Amino acid sequence: MRPWVILYATLLLNGTLFVANLSVALVSGSRTVLSQAIYTLTDLVGSGLLLWGLHVSRRPPDVEHPFGFGKERFFWAFVSTVVTFTIAGILAAVTGIDQLLAPTPVSHLPEGLAVVGATLGVSLVGIWITLRELRISRQTLQSLLESAHQGLKSIFFQDLVTVVGAVVAFAGLVVVWRTGNDSLDGGVAALEGILLVATGFVLTAESREYLIGRALAPPIAQRMLAVVERDANVARVRSFESMLLGPDDALLALRINFQDGLTTDQLEAAIDRLALALRAEYPVLRHVVIEPES
Repeated sequence: MRPWVILYATLLLNGTLFVANLSVALVSGSRTVLSQAIYTLTDLVGSGLLLWGLHVSRRPPDVEHPFGFGKERFFWAFVSTVVTFTIAGILAAVTGIDQLLAPTPVSHLPEGLAVVGATLGVSLVGIWITLRELRISRQTLQSLLESAHQGLKSIFFQDLVTVVGAVVAFAGLVVVWRTGNDSLDGGVAALEGILLVATGFVLTAESREYLIGRALAPPIAQRMLAVVERDANVARVRSFESMLLGPDDALLALRINFQDGLTTDQLEAAIDRLALALRAEYPVLRHVVIEPES
């Protein structure tokens, strides 16, 4: 999968949407459109943070970071989620509540509807780009959602929430246009803010698991264990410990009882064979530590 394609596309699309939404929000006074502008701006910042995380995670290992910098992507995905969903959601909610409590006139509603419709269309394009990249890499949406690619999941949910928010915003502006009730414009903005904050809580909770150290998923761990136990020189696996060091990087540490009577050369050959077999079964497994026990 090519994460940089999705990230650059998101930056371009959100930059265009921010300019369009902000321009209409300034002339119309619509808090609904303003909340869309706020969200697209934080999307833009969040995507930039994810791109930075992708860049710095590729640094080679050093003395202080012997397993590399893969977790940079988890950290910057967490920061992006906080910026994109939590901060944007709070700002949108506050903006909407202010309009509810002290309504101000909303004008240029046709332009507002047009820009919200454009936001919906562009967000659907963003979802299509993610699905296309999944198809090219022969992956499914389910595999993405179950993976450790927090940044790409965040972008997918950004687009998904934007689609839902744009539908709500479009319906709200239509009601405001028909009824002339400007306070409803604030209600829609507040609703969008609540939706953003709720999504942010879910994603940040998941990011926490990867930051503190999450093991391989049980089905993958079982596959790895089966590879080891099939080896004729393995008597018993005494310890199986793993950790995801990044979306495309994992560590596996094993303590193994090998069969009695193996020479040192045979033991070394068995360890090398197991390491190669494990990496062939799960290419993301870049670090394999095997400790033989008597």
